[in-house]
Amino acid sequence: MTQISDRTVLFADLRGSTSLFETLGNAEATSVVTHCVSALSRAVSACQGRVVKTLGDGLMALFDAPVHASQAAAQMHDLLDSMVLRGQERGASAGLRGLKLQVALARGEIVEMGGDAFGDAVNVAARLLDHAGDNETLITVDVLLGLPLEQRTRYRSLDRLVLRGRAEPVQVHVLGGRRGNDQAVTQFGDMAPPVDEPDGLRLSWQDHERLFASQQLPLVLGRSPQASFCVDDTRVSRSHCRVDWHGGSFQLTDLSYNGTYVRFADGEIVSLRRGSCTLHGSGTVGLGGSPTDPGSASVHFEVLRFGPDHPSHVDDWLPTQT
Repeated sequence: MTQISDRTVLFADLRGSTSLFETLGNAEATSVVTHCVSALSRAVSACQGRVVKTLGDGLMALFDAPVHASQAAAQMHDLLDSMVLRGQERGASAGLRGLKLQVALARGEIVEMGGDAFGDAVNVAARLLDHAGDNETLITVDVLLGLPLEQRTRYRSLDRLVLRGRAEPVQVHVLGGRRGNDQAVTQFGDMAPPVDEPDGLRLSWQDHERLFASQQLPLVLGRSPQASFCVDDTRVSRSHCRVDWHGGSFQLTDLSYNGTYVRFADGEIVSLRRGSCTLHGSGTVGLGGSPTDPGSASVHFEVLRFGPDHPSHVDDWLPTQT
């Protein structure tokens, strides 16, 4: 039977599960992953949702109301946090310690048929996972508008993101930044309070250069032609890393499987594995390899501060730079 309805679609994915099979062996790794996905499924049921299917190390679920989907996402993060803590106890599986969770929600008209679900909201939620960092929940603006006002304030805007295979950008929000201890850092390890807000960000790779202002963010660096800054190199993921405007500064978040490396002007290198750091001054971003490796795809960055007496205002170059 075919049913057309308005639903909130949730995709959840465990990151770090693939390496479990190498470190723990097939039997123990399968047990760990199955246990975690079962726990995530229980969070769906507890919040009045329905699991459509499990996807190895993740799942897809449907909800009638956005608020229930949001509650399920929060419960999933809490459940994984508790399992990771148990993984630090003696006798518990060490594989639990490295697991991270990505969740994406979208809302819209879907078609339910043969126990599966199809439609634009399904595609958007699935593709949105590509842009989620570890322990992040991303939602579309349609989901946000379906939440109570007090819950909406927990989300901050990532503006419009271009998703793989979709022509129209999607307005996206992230739940309260990163969870747990995955806070944005500078190369010194702590969040640096901005002295004044920068005016723009210059990125250059080979003969390709672009300038971005805060109002143009977030931007995605990656191999995909739809990325805001395309780096056409086989070692680069389609959506490799994301730069947000947050707290008056440019914040870079790794989205890749091979990692992102940031070398600042003083030579210090920050290695990001789904983590974040604040960009300041100038330096180099290595996509999939350290900037010290001559074979890696390295993007030079420069945080621009024109100052009040500079003759050019940032708005002057926004429409014309390519």
